Amino acid sequence: MPESQKKIKTHHTFCRICESLCGLEINTENNRVIAIKPNEQHVATEGFSCVKGLYQHEMYQSPDRLKFPLKRQEDGSYSRVSWPRALQEIGDKVKQLLKEEGADSIGMYVGTAAGFSVLHPVFAQGFMTGLGSKSMYSSSTQDCSNKFAVSKLIYGFPFTLPFPDLDNTNCLIIVGANPVVSQWSFLQVPNPSKKLKNLERRGGKLYLIDPRKTETAKIAGEHLFIRPSTDVFFYLSFLQELISQNGVDHKFVQDHGSGMQAITALVNDWPAEKTEEVTGIKASELKKMVGDYIQADGAALYCSTGVNMGGNGSLAFWLQEVINAISGNLDRKGGTLVGKGVMDFIKFGVKKGILMREDKSRIGGMTSVNDAFPGGLMADEILTPGKGQLKALFVTGGNPLITMPNSEKLKSALQKLELLVTLDIYQNETSSEAHYVLPCTDPLQRPDLPFIFPLMLGLQQKPYIQATKAVLEPEGEQMDESSIYLNLARACGMPIFGSRMAQSFFTGIQKYYSKKNNKNLPSLPQEALLNGLLRLTNQSSFKKIQKSGNGILSKEHLPGSFIPERVMTPDKKVNLAPDSLMEQAQKLKSDFEKERANAHRFKLITKRAVTTHNSWTHNIERMTGRGRDTNYAYLHPTDMKDLHLKELDLIDVRSETATIRIAVKSLMTLMPKTIAVPHGWGHQHAKGLQHANKTKGVNVNILAADGPEKLDKISGMAHLTGILVDVAAAKEVMQPTWSGM
Repeated sequence: MPESQKKIKTHHTFCRICESLCGLEINTENNRVIAIKPNEQHVATEGFSCVKGLYQHEMYQSPDRLKFPLKRQEDGSYSRVSWPRALQEIGDKVKQLLKEEGADSIGMYVGTAAGFSVLHPVFAQGFMTGLGSKSMYSSSTQDCSNKFAVSKLIYGFPFTLPFPDLDNTNCLIIVGANPVVSQWSFLQVPNPSKKLKNLERRGGKLYLIDPRKTETAKIAGEHLFIRPSTDVFFYLSFLQELISQNGVDHKFVQDHGSGMQAITALVNDWPAEKTEEVTGIKASELKKMVGDYIQADGAALYCSTGVNMGGNGSLAFWLQEVINAISGNLDRKGGTLVGKGVMDFIKFGVKKGILMREDKSRIGGMTSVNDAFPGGLMADEILTPGKGQLKALFVTGGNPLITMPNSEKLKSALQKLELLVTLDIYQNETSSEAHYVLPCTDPLQRPDLPFIFPLMLGLQQKPYIQATKAVLEPEGEQMDESSIYLNLARACGMPIFGSRMAQSFFTGIQKYYSKKNNKNLPSLPQEALLNGLLRLTNQSSFKKIQKSGNGILSKEHLPGSFIPERVMTPDKKVNLAPDSLMEQAQKLKSDFEKERANAHRFKLITKRAVTTHNSWTHNIERMTGRGRDTNYAYLHPTDMKDLHLKELDLIDVRSETATIRIAVKSLMTLMPKTIAVPHGWGHQHAKGLQHANKTKGVNVNILAADGPEKLDKISGMAHLTGILVDVAAAKEVMQPTWSGM
């Protein structure tokens, strides 16, 4: 082999497995990654990266990587199929369904991995728009749709997402989040430990409200236990106490808010002395916290998945935003800010009607959020006959059989589809049920810009922009998702984005690029498309930004740049009391009584493992080797004693939906009557995960309920944490679940 081919190359790029987008320095040799380390010169991340980012290449370079399209045979096995044949057969089936069943019979599930790319979700949506189908489903309906739904109601646009001004706040209250492990959510904050320690060093107050003393709480701040899924009652009392302690900025309310009278009436019935019975937070502790919040020169409340995925996640987030607003902390230094990104996407989105549709689902009549229906309805949409019944499904960048509620039912539903097509880098649990499995490139094999949230919304603690070339070339017949969807649109006889002009344009540049670069597979010039996006938003060229290697700083977020000109409600005021939320709040009294009645029962929460990222990294032996090859259920030692359990005993955890059997461990930092189980496990039936399917974990989401009666009425989110369960030592023989012991 020539020496030139053996030369080690160094690349400056950024990680794309979570919102932190940490700057990386990667060494490659012969189209293989041989080393990854943090980029110490990066303008924002400054040499920080988590262990998952540093070992991600072992996931991408696994012998299990899909390199060629696969087709399921009659006996359930999979065989290689050519791209032209796969596209033609998929296209023929789609054409048949369009003619016989209508466009809405064809659906798409967009997973989290799709979001960590700029072009992937754009072209996926473009494909569905071309088909004329409204049957979109999203992983966000598992963990964050409450924020989008509420933001649309109170601010006028779903992607209006205020975030804490971490560098300047003097009181930060974090509810249901563990940023040291999760690296925040909806915000790019590299090295969260450093940020939180700095807050305390400058004399600020930090509170962490969680059923578990998390890794974050062990590093900084004051931790308060809260009973799972009682967050809404905590917020009600916080708001009531804020008003009682004269913490309302009346000028802000008068000038920029509406509905304050209704809010005051709502919270009158929820003093801290009342709610401490169900939350476990003493009234004196809550009152002190509110006092610290009021006295601080800049304060912020922040919540994440622990609140989002629990009961009443939409109501809880709404009350949090009301608190931040009426206290005068919205759009101010040290409070919460609303970024702009490379363009004012809030104004642009409202003007163009982007993500503003309010379609109703066939099952349950639930309103779409960001043009997507709840994932918790997908099984029913497949199984329920009638006009618009789902007959075909495209799954892109996700694995709903692991992430969705009641996955036993969903698996049965997927098996009844006439067409299931998955786009992924592995053959995971979902793609093990597919008719066609299409091999995609991974993040290191494509050029890119920071994904949509920071790029369009400016959800960055330190605003900057970065561009990266592909670090590696695709192998075999791997293809980027934008090209796949353009090719699928052509095969289905429907124009991408519903525009024949767009179809002709993209097809033309695809042919030119492929011919010029001697590519056998018809691919789009992604770098050129990204450059066009930058130019449209008045940015520098892709090439110039990429050459910097370390990112280029942008303008800092400006307090006072949001209110009132970027509030998109009809009267340009923050709607503190939307009718739908006020109506939903009427059920809180009965929910409170249910909490009191079930105080003796266990509640289940999910837990994130430090070395794993959802289900993504379970096929990396280094991450899930011996001793880390399963998930456990965690109980407080007193609960272990009461149940006569010892370490690693098997227990049965039973919800109204299902039962799982799992080994138990004690955890002193867990609130009594709480059981914690890490999510994302249960790979025993994945055909293409040779290491992960040898692990012993159990999919905890089997315990969660789906269907319209069990979903959050505002956001459509499933109740994935804070679930009432019964826990007992395992006794009788139990039939194993499809994904677990």
